[in-house]
Amino acid sequence: MGTSGWNYPTGRGTWNGIFYPRPEDRQRGFDELAFYAERFNVVEVNSTFYGQPRANVTLGWARRTPGHFEFAVKLFQKFTHPRMTADPTAIGQADVDGFKAGIDPLAAAGKLGPILAQFPSSFHHSPEASAYLGWLLRTFAGYSMAVELRHASWSNAEADTRAVLETGAAAWVRIDEPKFGTSIRQDQSPHHGDLFYLRLHGRNAEHWWDHDQAEDRYNYHYETSELEPIAATIRLAGHTAKKAYLLLNNHFSAQAVANATTLKRMLDEPVTAPLPAELVERYPELAGVATLPRARLL
Repeated sequence: MGTSGWNYPTGRGTWNGIFYPRPEDRQRGFDELAFYAERFNVVEVNSTFYGQPRANVTLGWARRTPGHFEFAVKLFQKFTHPRMTADPTAIGQADVDGFKAGIDPLAAAGKLGPILAQFPSSFHHSPEASAYLGWLLRTFAGYSMAVELRHASWSNAEADTRAVLETGAAAWVRIDEPKFGTSIRQDQSPHHGDLFYLRLHGRNAEHWWDHDQAEDRYNYHYETSELEPIAATIRLAGHTAKKAYLLLNNHFSAQAVANATTLKRMLDEPVTAPLPAELVERYPELAGVATLPRARLL
């Protein structure tokens, strides 16, 4: 259980001063990833979506995190987004080899979780799209794969979609998000399989498409009553899947951190390190957890 990304240094929804100390308050050598990894056991990596992973960087991640920690790594956008191309002939072997080489240090350290293939809502079901998805899963055979599909055409063709994913031994990512006419329709119940993967994007329908900044889309705080059925889903997944992942992407102002901590408590998972006092003050439902002293102003 963890969040999508760990570094949000700018914007109105920054984590600085809420989950992390402000830069001016940090002790020398403060490490955001190490701080995060003391409190959660997985993180979803966003940076590999925007650029191919680099082995020297991922080796550093492995060295800065404890032995049980995992990285769920987003696939580079060239493989999933239409402005690149969904034609596998346009993706060279160098692209495939580059991504695999970049995540090798995580695999070698036993810290590589699933590879997340995050497709956009513009990626619709069709024979060609199904064939491409099958190719992608064969290309990354041997890795744990999770596939996020957002357009309703995939759930409308559920049998075909499930067949493609099962043939590729991939998890069909369950997503909690605002629903529109073209949004994928899924129940959250886990199906039998090795891997269950649930992403919580928040339910900010008002600003999902109409927003000033991209971060506004993820400005949503789940109430405890909204988290209770999600916790029940994760409990069930623990009985039906070999491994279950829950990643929260409502990252604005560290709301994902607060909600993930609440879910840990609901699931009787230990809160493994004190939380910043600033976080607990902002999100009162966290009252009662151990807190760090307020950041000292210089």
